[in-house]
Amino acid sequence: MNKNKIINDPVYGFISIKTDLIFDLIAHPYFQRLRYIKQLGMTHLVYPGALHTRFHHALGAMHLMQLAIEHLQTKGHEITPEEAEAACIAILLHDIGHGPFSHALEHSLVPNVSHERISRLFMSRLNQEFHGKLDMALAIFNNSYLKKFLSQLISGQLDLDRLDYLNRDSFFSGVTEGMVSSDRIIKLLNVKDGSLVVEEKGIYSIEKFLIARRLMYWQVYLHKTVVAAEQLLVKILKRARALAKENVNLFATPALSHFLYHDILAHEFTEDSEHLSYFAKLDDHDMMAAVKVWQNHDDFILSTLCKNLIQRNLYKVEIDNALPDEARVATIKAHIIEKLAISDEESEYFIFSDTINNMAYKIGNGSIKVLLKSGLIEDIAAVSDNSNLEALSKVVTKNFLCYLKV
Repeated sequence: MNKNKIINDPVYGFISIKTDLIFDLIAHPYFQRLRYIKQLGMTHLVYPGALHTRFHHALGAMHLMQLAIEHLQTKGHEITPEEAEAACIAILLHDIGHGPFSHALEHSLVPNVSHERISRLFMSRLNQEFHGKLDMALAIFNNSYLKKFLSQLISGQLDLDRLDYLNRDSFFSGVTEGMVSSDRIIKLLNVKDGSLVVEEKGIYSIEKFLIARRLMYWQVYLHKTVVAAEQLLVKILKRARALAKENVNLFATPALSHFLYHDILAHEFTEDSEHLSYFAKLDDHDMMAAVKVWQNHDDFILSTLCKNLIQRNLYKVEIDNALPDEARVATIKAHIIEKLAISDEESEYFIFSDTINNMAYKIGNGSIKVLLKSGLIEDIAAVSDNSNLEALSKVVTKNFLCYLKV
């Protein structure tokens, strides 16, 4: 069987599958599951075109890795065919641990277990299935491989993961502010003292990249209506788990039921392979099928939340630098309690507050390094004449209030 295939991608054109091992990994059920996990959670309820998947993103990131390796090789840096394949595998599988609706339900289904940790578990299991052929890919993914720049291409503040998701999310959402010149940035990457650097003439492209990332967070990832939709999904799952603890019968697929009716600690998820096997069967469809059925559940809170999601009757969201006014919150809460005839404790499903954070760039360990023409290496923030970069390095925290419109 010919496994050297090409895939037509709307962002880059043709993406090549260059080795048999990469083809086999893409064909594996663990990876195929990503076809049914939305890249942007509930963002499609705001931007209707944002319906692309983690499958798209993983292939796109692998494509950028192929380009980056080719460019670094032309600059005289030794990257063996085995290392090139391993780096492509590491970035191909970097998001394989995402669950339904990506970040929206992270830590809700499996508390205190990140998708990176689950990705590592999946890669380890795949390595067993493929008889150790992923050893080098795992080392690169875990940042334990000798050539550190390969790991930095996968996980860093200027990694290929970010380059792909900014362009891809911008393309599908229609928010053009997120577009970055990934091809130019990749061509200006270099390696100095074993670490990834950007050549000096790429400073302005990096500035544009960081600003685009900040804008995408406020306009897409942290858009107030996206926050409302994803918080609604979180509350649905929270209510379902509360009912499951009381042994209330809930419709669910076997995979979803496993996580509803079991309190799985982080170390248990890591140590007991059964949990990963159930997780491998979870995708968006499990969650949405349950939500559709739960619309008719006897529990008023669960059914109301589910109907609101299906009908896009989302929370009203107010985002501000200041904390919500306590007196006003109390008034809204009292109104909701009266209208819905619920208890004070139950009202937490219909009115609540929290915070959101945005930081486009972090100065310090793992920061973006610029290779000056003099041969010196400096942080991008130190050599840029754009004063905005200093502002981008600060964490912006905003408070939000969500409440049901009744």
